[in-house]
Amino acid sequence: MEIDWPALRDAAREALSRAYCPYSGFPVGAAGLVDDGRIITGCNVENAAYGNTLCAECGLVSALHGPGKSDAPRLVAVVVVDRNGDTLMPCGRCRQLLWEHGGATMLIETTTGILPMSAVLPDAFGPDDLVKRA
Repeated sequence: MEIDWPALRDAAREALSRAYCPYSGFPVGAAGLVDDGRIITGCNVENAAYGNTLCAECGLVSALHGPGKSDAPRLVAVVVVDRNGDTLMPCGRCRQLLWEHGGATMLIETTTGILPMSAVLPDAFGPDDLVKRA
């Protein structure tokens, strides 16, 4: 599947405009290409109880499983951007979330270039580990 990185960046930048971040003032947008061809997006949504804040990647994964989804959708490629539209690396929690829904081969635009998740989250723990180590 060919990945249109500029289109993903544009979608992430558009999602950024919907961020709800009255506490941090740090809007984040995310966009992902799904294996069924859809481009989905998410933005961060803060909460006065800070621990309940949702990262943009959380919104992205929720959209993955929302209306129009295939039976077992998988993320193929992801871009996350900051308020300036520049590439932003996902936090550790979100890297784990992306691994769960894209796996080792999912590509992500990083501050050093496009990398597979296996390089971004080496030795990751995933669903297969639950079976192998049960």
